[in-house]
Amino acid sequence: MDRRNFIQASALIAGSFYISKDLFAKDNGAVYGHNNMRYRMDNKWGNLDPSRYPVKDCHEMVQDKKGRIILLTNETKNNILIYNKSGKLLNSWGHEFPGAHGLTLAHNHLYITDTDKHQVFKTTLDGKILLTINFPEESGVYKEAKAFVPTETTVTDNGDFYIADGYGSQYILHYNAEGKLQSFFGGRGKEDKHLDNAHGICIDKRNGTPTLLVTDRTRNCFKRFSMAGELLEVIPLPGACVCRPVIKGDHLYAAVLRSPDLGKENSGFVTILDKNNKVVSNIGGTAPEYKDGKLQPMLQAEKIFANPHDVCVDDEENIYVAQWASGKVYPYKFKRV
Repeated sequence: MDRRNFIQASALIAGSFYISKDLFAKDNGAVYGHNNMRYRMDNKWGNLDPSRYPVKDCHEMVQDKKGRIILLTNETKNNILIYNKSGKLLNSWGHEFPGAHGLTLAHNHLYITDTDKHQVFKTTLDGKILLTINFPEESGVYKEAKAFVPTETTVTDNGDFYIADGYGSQYILHYNAEGKLQSFFGGRGKEDKHLDNAHGICIDKRNGTPTLLVTDRTRNCFKRFSMAGELLEVIPLPGACVCRPVIKGDHLYAAVLRSPDLGKENSGFVTILDKNNKVVSNIGGTAPEYKDGKLQPMLQAEKIFANPHDVCVDDEENIYVAQWASGKVYPYKFKRV
């Protein structure tokens, strides 16, 4: 499903969310999750005065070296909200990103993808734009800006970065640190090497050699590629329309926007995989079950989320969850127990 059809199919639903901030009855303080990855919910953690600090869609979150939690929203009154870990607002900035979607922190800089502007921006932590990436006409596969709808970035140790064109033409584009296109791979198609809703990307170093983990959301999986774009592995997550992969320590975390497919609104949860990419816990989802080594389909089990879009895992292994089209709710915090 492409972004245009997905948004059109969701428009009436999203509009109905405007009035009510809490779509579901939630037991604040309850514990969720499975095995040794269990968390106590605080659904009041990020609440602010919406007349002063509104949010539209809470898209993504990261933690900086000072321990601050940085939230990206497509509300142009304040695209960036910066919290401490207790949920106190420390700062806000940004009015120029109407399609703010992806937020990556690397080398003390932020990388923001804007799906409305069809651009990617590298900024300082206080919002100064240092580099702008426009649609990659030089690739030869893009004829116009609207074909480029970037959703995520990931950054290497040397400053090179990869852009996931998850709502556009489904390519993964490799740029050097100066913003020059180096190569690309993926794209639409039916082979395993192709992508559909390549929503997120990250660099995975858990097994020593860096590789790229890329979301294939429509197909309910992550795909592992070499840094040069060779497909190495498919990680099936049946029933889970996953957003970007987030790695902390040995674990892989992801918001599941919807389940079992993108047409099922208000059906999200959060999934957690171990270093062997086996699901060990689902927050708000069914308990992970394997039969003959094969993961069985997962579903929302408890209505604590509507459409979660991203997770941030802090230095104490607590989880913060940002949601899309979910009544303009602020992020929830889940404290590990």
